[in-house]
Parts: sequence; C-alpha cells; structure tokens
Amino acid sequence: MLTLEEVKLYLRVDGDEEDTLITALIGTAKELCEQILRYPFTDFEEIPLTVKQAMLYCVANMYEKREGTYNYTRNDTGGFKETIEIMKLILNNYRKESW
Repeated sequence: MLTLEEVKLYLRVDGDEEDTLITALIGTAKELCEQILRYPFTDFEEIPLTVKQAMLYCVANMYEKREGTYNYTRNDTGGFKETIEIMKLILNNYRKESW
C-alpha cells in the first residue's frame, strides 16, 4: 500500500498539517480500489505499480476536490464519477468479473 510520505511527495505537500486528512484519503482510496478490483489488496503478493498509481490518482482527486464545490460534485467533467471511471480504466487488467 501507499505510505503517507509517498502520497505527500506526489501531492507536493511539505508540512504535516494535512497528515490526518491525507491518511484518511489513503484509506478511502484503498477501499475504492478494492471495490473496483473486486478483491482485497491482501490477494497481491506485491501491489502492482498500476494499482498504486490508481490510488495516487484517487487521493489526488479527493484532495483537490475536498471542498466539494458544485463544479466538482456534478456528474460532468471533473466530477467524482469521472474519477471512478478513470480508476476503472487504470485497474481494468487486474479486475475480477465478480466478487
């Protein structure tokens, strides 16, 4: 899984004021990835870089859109629905047909 340090580097966050938020976003991204994959990360011997990239993408989008402004919550371009669809594309090669 991703460490707080890896994610902060990706987000370009230097301080520790956002650590609690970022840690929560990492957990949420993990859960979302597992839902898309339809199996837990524990099924991997080593988490593939593609899966880590999907998590980073998810965390970055949630971090950027954390204010929940109208433009980000709509189903148009830039909304969270689009984030999930892109994550599905990234994770497609690892996704199971069903649980």
